[in-house]
Amino acid sequence: MEDVLIPLIIFGTMFAMLYVFLTTRNKERLALIEKGADAKLFKSGPSNNWSGVLVINVAFLAIGIGVGVLLGSLLEANGMDDDIAFPAMIFICGGVGLLSGFFVSRKLVDNKKTE
Repeated sequence: MEDVLIPLIIFGTMFAMLYVFLTTRNKERLALIEKGADAKLFKSGPSNNWSGVLVINVAFLAIGIGVGVLLGSLLEANGMDDDIAFPAMIFICGGVGLLSGFFVSRKLVDNKKTE
């Protein structure tokens, strides 16, 4: 019985949170419209480009993890213990990937600001 209840509780909670968020947002918007607020207030234009930054960072992280697994297997083939080689290379290359993703996304945001 617990195998059924736990997923139901998790998905029920997620649905309830989403429902409360959407209904609250709708009520806020209706209240602002009743007070005469401009409808442009609700539109978020292309000024916010966080989705592109997130995709770039996740892509660099995935590339770094892949390179880390590859380097870990190369170190293991050269005689290093696999319990040390794989986690070390994954964390090192993943960190380098996140760092490079940060610099690329910062350059992207700076270019958007100057345009």
